[in-house]
Order: sequence, then C-alpha cells, then structure tokens
Amino acid sequence: MPAVPEPPAQWHRVLTLLADVSLFVGTRAIWTSAASHRLVVAAVVSLCYASILVCGVLALVVRRARSLARLDLCVLVTAVTLTLCAWVMHHGGSDEALLTTQAARELVAGHPVYGQPWPWLFGHGVALTPTVTGGYDFTYGYPPLAPLLTAALLWLGHGALAATVVSTAALIAGTVVLWRMLPAPWRSAATMACLGFGFLPSYARLGYPAIVALALLVPVVVRWPRIGRGGRLGTGGLARAACLGAACAAQQLPWFLAPFLLAGIYAVRRGELGTRAAALVVARTGGAAGVVWLLINTYFVVSEPGTWIRGIALPLTQGAVIHGQGAVGISLYFTDGSDRLDWYSRASMLLEVGLLALFVLFVRRLGPAATVLPWCAFFLATRSQDGYYLMLTPLWLAAAVTAPASEFAAAWQPRMVSRRPVRIAAAVLLLAPALASTAWAATGTPPLAMRPASVRWARPAAVARLGVEVTNTDAVALAPHFTLTTGQGMGRYWTVVRGPATLPAHARARYELRPPAGRFALPRPGVRIRLRALTAVPQTLSSVDLRLRPSV
Repeated sequence: MPAVPEPPAQWHRVLTLLADVSLFVGTRAIWTSAASHRLVVAAVVSLCYASILVCGVLALVVRRARSLARLDLCVLVTAVTLTLCAWVMHHGGSDEALLTTQAARELVAGHPVYGQPWPWLFGHGVALTPTVTGGYDFTYGYPPLAPLLTAALLWLGHGALAATVVSTAALIAGTVVLWRMLPAPWRSAATMACLGFGFLPSYARLGYPAIVALALLVPVVVRWPRIGRGGRLGTGGLARAACLGAACAAQQLPWFLAPFLLAGIYAVRRGELGTRAAALVVARTGGAAGVVWLLINTYFVVSEPGTWIRGIALPLTQGAVIHGQGAVGISLYFTDGSDRLDWYSRASMLLEVGLLALFVLFVRRLGPAATVLPWCAFFLATRSQDGYYLMLTPLWLAAAVTAPASEFAAAWQPRMVSRRPVRIAAAVLLLAPALASTAWAATGTPPLAMRPASVRWARPAAVARLGVEVTNTDAVALAPHFTLTTGQGMGRYWTVVRGPATLPAHARARYELRPPAGRFALPRPGVRIRLRALTAVPQTLSSVDLRLRPSV
C-alpha cells in the first residue's frame, strides 16, 4: 500500500493564507490609478487578484506539505508583481529620493556631495526638514552607498527615478533572500513582513536608504548567533560581516543594531570557546565589517573629510524640530511645550546605553530580542517617527525564526546577576536615568508666554498678518522662530516682519508675523490651530492655541 503523504501543519496553512490576505492591502488603489491610463498595469493587477483568490483556496485544500511550499512561492511571486506594479504607478520618490539622486549626480560630476545645500529640490509638495534654528536642512545626510548605487542608474530618467529603482530592487532582493534563508514553513511570513500590507513597498517607492540597509542586514541577522561557531568565520561569516559593514554605509540605523549583534556574538562564542577565542571572533567580524565600510567611504574620506563626517552624522546633529509618535508628543501635543527638550535626546542615548548593558547582563533572556531592543531608544528621541521602528521589522521576523532562546542557553553572562534581587536592581539602575530624563523633559514649562494681539485678513478666511505679544519668562535670552500648525508635525516658519531677533530674559515684545505663502487659510471649524515658538539654544518649545474667526 503506497505511503500517504504527510499533510502540512495547520499553522503553515494559516501563515500562507495570512500572507496571501496581506496582499489585498493597497492593491485596489494601484488598480484604480492604473485603470485610467495604464491598462496593461491594470490587467496585471487583475491577474494578481485572481492569483490571490486561487492561492487562498489552495492554501486550505492542498494535501501535501510540498504543494503548500510551492504555493508559498506563488504568493511571493504575486507579491513581487504587485510591488513592481505599484512602483510603475508611483515612483516620484520623496525628499529622501531626491536628495539621493542629486547626491549621485554631484558624485558623477566630480562635485562635493556633503554639506552642499540644494534648496531647489524642495517645495511643490516635497517635504522640508525644519530645524530649531529657524531654517531648513537642504543637504544630504546619509552614508554614501545609496548615491553610489544610484549613480549607476541615472541614465534611467529624470527626477528621483534612479533612487526609487535602487530601493525597490533592494527590497525585492532582501525579501527573496529572507524567503530563501528561512525554513520552508516560515517563508510566507517573509512575504507578509516585507511586501504585504504595502507599508515597506511604499517606503521603497519613496527612495529611503534604510531599505537598502534592510536588504543588506537580512543575511546578517538570519541565524546570527551561529556566526563564528567553532572559532572560525569562514567564507559565510566574512560575507555576513561584509554585509554588516555595507549596511552601515547605507544608512545610520544599522549603527544602533551592530553593537547588540557583536555583544551577542561575543556572549555566545565565549560560552562555547572561552574569552580569548570569543574576542578574536568578534574582532574579525567587526574588522571585516569596518574594512568594507571604510572602502565604501574611501572616496569621500579623501576628497571631503570634514563635510563627510559632518554629513553622515547629520541626523544626530542637525537639530531638526521635534516630531514623531513617541514621548515628545507630550510636549508637542498634550502640553504647551517645554524648556528642556534637549533632555529627550539625552534620555534616548541613556536608554540605548542602558538597553545594551542589560542585553549583556541578561543575554540568555534578551538574546532573541537583539533586533528589537535598539529601536526602543528612538521612542524617547526628539525625532521618534515610526519609520525608525517599522522599516527594519523584517529583521524581527528573521531573528524570531532563526535565533530562538535555545541559541543563547549556554551564552556567557556575568555571575553577579544570578540572584533575583541583583537582577531587579541592575535593571532599575540601568533604565532609571533614561526614564528620569524623559520625565524631566516632559515636565518642563514653555519659556515664552504668547498672546495674539492682532490679525490682518487677506480675505474673510485667510490671515495675512498676525500680531503676537511675547514674554520671555526664562532667565536667559531666547531667539524665537514661529510657526502655525493645524495637525501633526510642524508647518513652515512664518517670517518675522517686526520684532527683536533675540528676546532678553524676562522681557516682553510685540512680533508681527507673515505666513510663508503670504496668507494662511483657516482650516475647517473644530481643527486645532496652535502657534508655536521654537528656540535653538537652549532647545525649547512654546505653544498656545489660537481661536481665529474669519472676518466678516
């Protein structure tokens, strides 16, 4: 009697089905935009709809594990096709893509890349990055790998097309690599995490360099505790170290992940081989990554060393205004501001250091979370946008599947934390400074008391001038910059037509402000309008709600 093939596990069916269902998200919008003028793309999307439906049926009825594995491949191909269709319809890019493309053009022309303002790239729907100094950052502020890759594709067309090709191709390549490296039953999870729901493909179409870094980190993170097993890196280990170095040369986010990975590798290898051998493994891994990173940056180190180092550190030093979904929302939305905004940044750094120390102390417990822990610190940063968390979430999946707790069971960790009271005390001591700094920042008071004094109308529902009486309640002189907001984030700065550039301590002055476009159209009734004043030294925020009524 022939053997009956083993049926697939039910959880495998469900995972395949969830990956298939995730492809519905955003697909209708692609079809709608294509149906009006790109019928070929619309037809392909319609075929993808058919594929999703057929895969959904087959996921529940196939009888063999091998058949379900082939179905996982069909879901992946459908997801890649939809990603390409979305790129064909929407590849205009964002400020990130435009900056990357311009950097590539300057590189090809032999001009400096870093520290060069390109204001003509912005406006007309392209987002600006306002700084607390009252201006905007128009320069390129990422490591150079993305422009180097983009430079080879500039022939494709104008605008940000080349940069979006690089990031979209990187996302697809990273997805395929992750899909291939995961155990067969888990592969549809890679499709869902990377290409499902539409959020990572949208970042790729916007040309974010972090997507390139994600693709390079995939082979690093999969089974990362096994790097250097037996004391030898081998070709595979060196290749993964090279990918880590290249990822660090693509965007700054891998800088925060690398210490956790290296610390984890040391702990696992020390438990296996001892102190000296573990240190050699980490040194070789870090050295190989550093060499690749330096090779990618060599041209810029030689040609523009000063502007290069300031450029790649720009996100940490540019003083961009506070923004995001993290703790800064307390001062931005729930109170009238704070005179201690710098403490959010300090809290973020303290939390990063504290989490790394906790990771080292409790690596057997926290090892599986190495790809998640670094991003917790961004929740306390002055720029706590969700992009810092979600763009590398496929790495969470890679670690969850291939770096379970069993990989860390024999890892070395200090003996001092074997007792429960010591563990609790260590956790409190390491996390308390960050939490205290956050509380100190959030409980600050707005240093500028503002009261609207007059309004000049351009038309019944549009403000042409706004007069404001400002009192500096702080003990130091402040140089305020003003803006009005009607939602999340910050609007463009208003021009100070009349009023002192610097307001002395405990002084009062009247400012007359002009909207950036010459007029400010009132939003619909019920929308919150906030007048905000930002200062750079010290970094502060003062806000007040305005009730502007249209003139009759």
